[in-house]
Amino acid sequence: MKSNTYKLFLFFVLFTMCLNAQKFSGKATYISKSKMELGNWGAKLSEARKKQVAARLKNRLEKTYVLSFNNQESTFLEEEKIDAISGATDSWGGYFSRGDHYKNIKENKIVQSQEFYGKRFLVKDALYRVEWSMGTETKKIGQYTCYRAKAFVPSAELSWYNFSWSDLRPKTNKDSEDKEIEEKLTVVEAWYTPQIPVSQGPAEYWGLPGLILEVSVDNTTLLCTEIVINQEENTDIEAPSKGTEITKSDYTMTVREKMVEMRNNRMGRRG
Repeated sequence: MKSNTYKLFLFFVLFTMCLNAQKFSGKATYISKSKMELGNWGAKLSEARKKQVAARLKNRLEKTYVLSFNNQESTFLEEEKIDAISGATDSWGGYFSRGDHYKNIKENKIVQSQEFYGKRFLVKDALYRVEWSMGTETKKIGQYTCYRAKAFVPSAELSWYNFSWSDLRPKTNKDSEDKEIEEKLTVVEAWYTPQIPVSQGPAEYWGLPGLILEVSVDNTTLLCTEIVINQEENTDIEAPSKGTEITKSDYTMTVREKMVEMRNNRMGRRG
């Protein structure tokens, strides 16, 4: 047991030395694909209708992102797509999707730009440190040999910018007690390559001894499809800078309060 611990410690020491000795930077393109979940309502639909719904939701189920990175910083930006059916961007879905994302692993911070109902927010907070469990299983992603890692991450850390109408359901005393006893965790599976020795990755994921090329969470998979490495000079990374500064928890509270207001206004009109 002590031998394995020493080997792991030595591995990270060597990895850190490698990071400091080399200036690795570049850009990686990721395709995000999510499985469509329609629940009980979807079970009643015909196959033809399901295909129509899938076509309508395509922009939300399939997205393209670009990760620009160097040894210390990264940005993760979505490429905007036009709705093939309406010819417009998906503004409503955009309210509850990840905005322009910046992380600095040296300063332990994230900056994320979010827009909600015409108001721009600049979410600034500490990076969540993922406690990875690294395995020996390998696979190839493109020309890179990748190793598997797994983690259990608090669900709230992965979806603080998202929203569900179920979030507005009144909390019972039992719900409060259950929350105190056990916080909901999400299983995260990642594949990283030590061939690109930066501790970066897409979205919220980082902290492994190599660039993360694939992440699977719930019904969504992020897969790297293209990498351009630049070892000659460091890629300049800029954090978003416009918007009202706010923390993750305060942003979540602000959005939910607005949604409660919208729901109450709608119910009032119906009454």
